[in-house]
Amino acid sequence: MDSPERSNTYAAVDLGSNSFHLLVARREHGELRVLDRIKDMVRLGGGLDAEGRLDADTQARAFASLARFGQRLRGIPQDNLRAVGTQTFRRMKNANAFLMVAETALGCGIDIIAGREEARLIYIGVTQGVSGHSDRRLVIDIGGGSTELVIGEGLRPLEMESVQYGCVSLTRQFFGNGKLSRKRWNKALSSVLVDLQELRLRYLGLGWDTAIGSSGTIRAVEEICRRAGWVERDITADALFRLRDRLLQFRTIDAVRLPGLSERRHPVLAGGLVIL
Repeated sequence: MDSPERSNTYAAVDLGSNSFHLLVARREHGELRVLDRIKDMVRLGGGLDAEGRLDADTQARAFASLARFGQRLRGIPQDNLRAVGTQTFRRMKNANAFLMVAETALGCGIDIIAGREEARLIYIGVTQGVSGHSDRRLVIDIGGGSTELVIGEGLRPLEMESVQYGCVSLTRQFFGNGKLSRKRWNKALSSVLVDLQELRLRYLGLGWDTAIGSSGTIRAVEEICRRAGWVERDITADALFRLRDRLLQFRTIDAVRLPGLSERRHPVLAGGLVIL
């Protein structure tokens, strides 16, 4: 029989294309209190080839991370666990074989969710943590392999979309050899703009009062812009253009040195910034 502490403990596992996340929380007095957070930069999407096969080194990193998560999940009732896989899992050719090992390491099943379901869950999660629930808001999450954009009011999403590029996949496609240039930037930007054209018209038609970024890429961009003195808090269009120009002063990704840019975010900043 589970103790009250165990039966009131819940865990969520988000297996993204760039990083894996584990959150453990306990229900106390009608509210959830966070007990533990773990984040591993696995870069799952970076290990996927054009045929959808995952290389051995990336698989090893993923399984090691999942085994660590699995140790933390021991003792939590299975009904209180949920693990989801996102864009890289959707693209993976050997997904079933990978999942068998992954689920054993983690100790629970893994749901591979559709892009729009991912967008819905992101929106609900963000909305729970912000004030002004009556505002119409645009929520943007730039993942490793996909980007989710949701317009909603309160807890209700009005428009949801998941587009098939993220900071890892776009960096790999247009800056794959590590070189930076205005020409490469413009090619990447043109590709994103073409894909966003139909969505852009729908979203501008709905409109929004506030825009919220929920991903590591956007937090990293804000930190860089704040350290540079371009913004005090919120990201502006002018700050984005300044950061673009500063980034393109470097000829290679390895050479990029920007105050506020972490070592973990460094390899995928270019693709993430293009999307934002």
